[in-house]
Amino acid sequence: MGRTAILEAALRLFRQKGFAATSVDDLCAAAGVTKGAFFHHFRSKDDLGTAAVRHWSETTAAMFAAADYHRLADPLDRVFGYLDLRRSFLAGEIWAFSCVAGTLAQETHASHPAIRDAAGQAVRGGAAHVHDHLAQALEQHPVPGVDAATLAQFVQVAVQGGIVAAKALDDPAAAMAAFDHVERYLRLLFGRDPAPAMGRNRRIVMGKSG
Repeated sequence: MGRTAILEAALRLFRQKGFAATSVDDLCAAAGVTKGAFFHHFRSKDDLGTAAVRHWSETTAAMFAAADYHRLADPLDRVFGYLDLRRSFLAGEIWAFSCVAGTLAQETHASHPAIRDAAGQAVRGGAAHVHDHLAQALEQHPVPGVDAATLAQFVQVAVQGGIVAAKALDDPAAAMAAFDHVERYLRLLFGRDPAPAMGRNRRIVMGKSG
């Protein structure tokens, strides 16, 4: 229980304050544990940082895997459903919908290689959320010069970049716009009709085209 409480506190505080600005004392207070309990579960704050990114990856992977959009028949509609789910997160404080892996990768990429590597795995996992759907869409509608791996990476880059822009501009609309442009691009790429509405006016309709 103590380990999970510390991990959950880390997910919150690292996104709110950043890795360097979050002290072990902050983490213990937020988790309701003693320093002795902290060091029983983690050798150091760096050790916790790596574990927190992995915990984030496991938690979000399970959440996306259970999402309703997987029930859509058309693989490209499933990608649009994924983007709709991403849009639904853009509420409340910006730190709350930011990505732990993306946040820590920017701060620790040169100074904490173990955390950076864990973040890299998480980013690859983010691309994997849409890779198989895009691969199936490309099998049905091949696009010369386009492969599923790099297209999935592009979607992940746009998602992460939109969140970074939202943080920099203090406006979630920046992320919403990035997600909308990704969908427009995919619709153009695959010859789909434009969506009738996007952004906060968009709703998933199970079993129908997005």
